[in-house]
Amino acid sequence: MAKPRKLILVTAPHHPQHKLWLQLVDEIAKERNLEKEVRIEDYVLLVEHGDTDELGMAWLPQLLVELDNGEIKLLLSRLPLDENLQPSIELAKKEILRKLDELK
Repeated sequence: MAKPRKLILVTAPHHPQHKLWLQLVDEIAKERNLEKEVRIEDYVLLVEHGDTDELGMAWLPQLLVELDNGEIKLLLSRLPLDENLQPSIELAKKEILRKLDELK
C-alpha cells in the first residue's frame, strides 16, 4: 500500500487562519517525518483533489497528502472547533494523524 510522502498545504497569506495552518503542517511534518510544501492559492490542485462546494469551487486553506505512488488525498479542509467554538489545532492534529494512519 502507498505511504504518505509529502504534506501539501494550499493557503493564502491574507487568510485569518493562515498562521494556524502553517503551525499545524509544521507539527505534523516533524512528528511524522514527512516533507512539506506550501502552495499559495493553487485552486487548480484543490478543485482536482480537495474539497469543493456545490458549484465546484474550492476554498482555502486545505491540507493534502501526496503518497509515494503519486496519488494526492485530502486530509483536512476546515479546522475543527473546540467547545468554545474556536479553531482547535489539537483536534485538527488528531484528525490528520488518524487519516494518515488509515493510509498505511
